[in-house]
Amino acid sequence: MHVTAVLVAYNRRALVAEALEALAAQTRPVDRLVVVDNASDDGSSEVIDAQLAEWGDRGEVIRLTENTGGAGGFAVGIAAAVADGRTDWVWVMDDDTVPHPGALEGALGTHERYRETGQDDLVVMGSRVVWTDGDDHPMNTPKVKIGVSKAERQRAESVGAMPIRSISFVSAFLRAARVRELGLPIADYFLWNDDFEYSARLLRNGRGLFTPASVVTHKTKVRGSSDQDPGPRFFFEVRNKLWVFRASRALKWWESVLYQGASARRWLRTYRRSSDRAQLRDCLKRGWREGWGRRPRPNAEVLADAGVPADVLREIVALD
Repeated sequence: MHVTAVLVAYNRRALVAEALEALAAQTRPVDRLVVVDNASDDGSSEVIDAQLAEWGDRGEVIRLTENTGGAGGFAVGIAAAVADGRTDWVWVMDDDTVPHPGALEGALGTHERYRETGQDDLVVMGSRVVWTDGDDHPMNTPKVKIGVSKAERQRAESVGAMPIRSISFVSAFLRAARVRELGLPIADYFLWNDDFEYSARLLRNGRGLFTPASVVTHKTKVRGSSDQDPGPRFFFEVRNKLWVFRASRALKWWESVLYQGASARRWLRTYRRSSDRAQLRDCLKRGWREGWGRRPRPNAEVLADAGVPADVLREIVALD
């Protein structure tokens, strides 16, 4: 299996250095590395260049001219990864994600055991994500797939894994063939819910596993969950979640109903815990208006002036 890792970086100089060192130290080496620098201006670029020099022709830096958010960065990086026909798996992560030495080997081992049990229909895998204290990170710990069949659950458990319906981009493995079939993350999301929409889209009528054999540390400032007060970013949570429900083919109708209810409850918890409810109300109003008022733009339009290399932009256009 040929694995291309994609790391999206923005203004985390010390963390990106640690993440790249961890990728270079994998017990099963990464075959190729693509780093997307989202127009960092804190010296991250110099750190990335120094680290990538050791990768030789196995490493590539895509330096964008504007910050396209996580969604844009991953769209660009995944496009560059699958443009290489050798790529079987795309391993994606943020610059505050530090893979443990056996993270890649553990994920591929799970896939190999899964293949031995039947049809190789696996399209997404997700690592176990811990915080700096070694405990599971609630922000990135998935739940078992809703409505999973007994056979699917037992097959996953037989390889030490759990069936999932979505996963975060904090160490996700995406089957390149599935990406080529269903396209890229939606860059217009900018941040939040882009990974939920995209992984759920790939996993609709596909199989996904949460694999504890692959472990990474997510170095967020706090060990928080998704219902903590996000401040002004709540706008993206509201707008993008509405886009998922209105404009995406990721969810079946009954799944959409369940997720809508879960989102409403989470927004209520967020509001109750907020120290600035006026700000959240403003974000809700603006996000609601834009979420209903328009749909996401094509990736090629969003990324046209972001400094994407011509060959990668052609791949983005082809996958739109």
